[in-house]
Amino acid sequence: MKPKHFAPLFALVLAVILSGCGAAGQASMYAQADNWAYLETEETQSADVFFLCPTVYAGQEDCWNMPLEDEAAKASFLGAINMEKGIYDQDCRFFAPYYRQAGLSVYLFSPEEREPYLASAYEDVKDAFLYYLDHYNQGRPIIVAGFSQGADMSLRLLKDCFADEEINDLLVACYAIGWSITEEEMAQYPHLRFASCADDTGVIISFNSESEEIADSVMIPAGTRTLAINPLNWATDSTPAGKEENLGACFTDYSGGIIAEIPQLTGAYIDPVRGALKVTDVTPQEYPAMLPTFAEGIYHIYDYQFFYRNLQENVAARLDAYLGGQAA
Repeated sequence: MKPKHFAPLFALVLAVILSGCGAAGQASMYAQADNWAYLETEETQSADVFFLCPTVYAGQEDCWNMPLEDEAAKASFLGAINMEKGIYDQDCRFFAPYYRQAGLSVYLFSPEEREPYLASAYEDVKDAFLYYLDHYNQGRPIIVAGFSQGADMSLRLLKDCFADEEINDLLVACYAIGWSITEEEMAQYPHLRFASCADDTGVIISFNSESEEIADSVMIPAGTRTLAINPLNWATDSTPAGKEENLGACFTDYSGGIIAEIPQLTGAYIDPVRGALKVTDVTPQEYPAMLPTFAEGIYHIYDYQFFYRNLQENVAARLDAYLGGQAA
């Protein structure tokens, strides 16, 4: 177990790591505060959150990745972050870079056609993360989190940069909500671990919400199976959780304010075939998909909102477990 305070040693080790990751000698745009939606550098909290925004940019034929000069897109980007921020920032500094995310239209392409645009988005994410590590982290525990495209970017970051033991040791958890990760991917990257209970640390937490009839989606194509954990009972098997275990669905706006809170809105269980989180007690008519890339019954846009209070409680539990283990 590493000592609780090891910033000088970590800084030395990190310099070696970053030189091996291709960061050395390159000027980063993340040296400019304007390229961060959130850049909280006060030293009062016990850990850091590195958060990656979901897709807000529509995309267009001459520009499939969001320009960082597009102020309207950046305003939506900030608003989308605010919708989830309250889950994570109770005792954490919050870091969220603007990045040239792939536009929503890209998800209408085949996986092979969309990959170059997602790879471009990840270049920014990696640049921001390495800059954060080098200039702000100083050996602090890290929660990596994202939603949808941001979850995809979170998983890419774990695969790429957390293979190093010194960095991986800082990971409290990665909340990659609204994207999939398979057993095959986990085997390919043996430093990754999927969550198995409510308070294990250094793990990935992921699920994709849908109604019981759905058999295909962008996140979980038909014939594939993703790993998942149920945010109501923290089971990874198909043990159902009743709606009485739902501490509160919270529907938020672009300021982060909670405009409606409904305790015990929905139950859920994991489909043993797809690995999807099957949501009970609500209907697609009550909670429509809202996006052209999703069929009715895919509750993707509600992944955080349906389980807001359970996730908020869980972030605190995992951070407490990490800090308790660090002090031991």
